[in-house]
Amino acid sequence: MPIPTNAPIPQRRLLRDDVYRSIRDAIVRGQLAPGEQLRDQELGAWLQVSRTPVREALQRLAQAGLVVAEPGRMTRVAPENPEAVVHARQIAAQLHALAMSLAFPNLNVSDVSAMEAANNELRSALRDSDIDAAIAADDAFHEVALVRSGNPLIPEHLEVVTATLRRAEYLHFDSVKGSASPEQHDQIIAAVRTGEADRAMALTCENWSTLTSHGAD
Repeated sequence: MPIPTNAPIPQRRLLRDDVYRSIRDAIVRGQLAPGEQLRDQELGAWLQVSRTPVREALQRLAQAGLVVAEPGRMTRVAPENPEAVVHARQIAAQLHALAMSLAFPNLNVSDVSAMEAANNELRSALRDSDIDAAIAADDAFHEVALVRSGNPLIPEHLEVVTATLRRAEYLHFDSVKGSASPEQHDQIIAAVRTGEADRAMALTCENWSTLTSHGAD
């Protein structure tokens, strides 16, 4: 199993969530490819932890659909599943729309500026074919509404489906580079500026409904 070459989080003792996020991110970025066998001992050596938190992380990843566990045999990175991407897209669209609905009365000039800055970074990243920067910028754009919604359960429930969608983007970045997402973000920002809550919510839903459609249609 090829272990990611990037350095692990600089801690001797990683929290369970840190172990989970490290393995999840390696899967999402394609460093651990679909079908790759996952060995507790190798992952533990990479992250400098015992096998117990690794096994717990793999169980969580199996629940998220990113890992396939065969009891008594082996654990592998789950193959691409177009149907799972469709389902993840549907849930993400509704939850982000809900976040926008709750956040709308709280959004201020500073929030709009943050959304505009993130969208400008997204444009630059797509133009430069920098997928890490593009995804970080897209996350930053939507993070504004998630935070201002005041509902911490929304990001928690988005955790599972967002990983599935982001992996599809990494695996098919050539298609993502031509994304209309920056233009859709412009429309969302315009709706916020003009006080059109329903339109902002609908546009947010549409933005996530079309995300990574190339990988599932």
